Amino acid sequence: MLKKLGLAVALLTLSLTEASAVDIKDPENTLVIELESGPVYIEMLPDVAPEHVARIKELARSGQYDNVAFHRVIEGFMAQTGDVQFGDLEDGFEARRAGTGGSDLPDLPAEFSKVPFDRGAVGMARTQDPNSANSQFFIMFAEGHFLNGQYTVWGQVIDGMEHVDKIKRGEPVPDPDRMVKVTVAADN
Repeated sequence: MLKKLGLAVALLTLSLTEASAVDIKDPENTLVIELESGPVYIEMLPDVAPEHVARIKELARSGQYDNVAFHRVIEGFMAQTGDVQFGDLEDGFEARRAGTGGSDLPDLPAEFSKVPFDRGAVGMARTQDPNSANSQFFIMFAEGHFLNGQYTVWGQVIDGMEHVDKIKRGEPVPDPDRMVKVTVAADN
């Protein structure tokens, strides 16, 4: 019994140490994405993209991002997710349509900025129409400055990029990795 208690205390201490290692400056504007391999912390940029950050928080807080697949993952470029309409389905026709949907909320106007698409930047996906972003977003594996000023940057990975790097590649991805749970750090 004492050995089990000692192990539990050691694991709790390790968990608290890992959690405190992440430098969260503003919990209300930090998104936490739980992947199978571990957590990814994203510092959101409300001063740069206020409407996009508000939308991401709204969808996260309502649980709509939970279990949503990374449906388009291109080596050396980015991992795209956030299709709350089709991205949580296991298989079949609807799952193959992942990447074509969004939320029930209206599309967002572009909030382009001078923030560059560097490694770990988080941007909003859209159609050809600059004002068509809705719920889908992508995390950059490498710099993609050709996207600068053409897509909205709303965040930057501050910890857990090693977990993003482990996401299975494909377009579409067979048996895709998923966002297990997505929360705002202030709510944890």
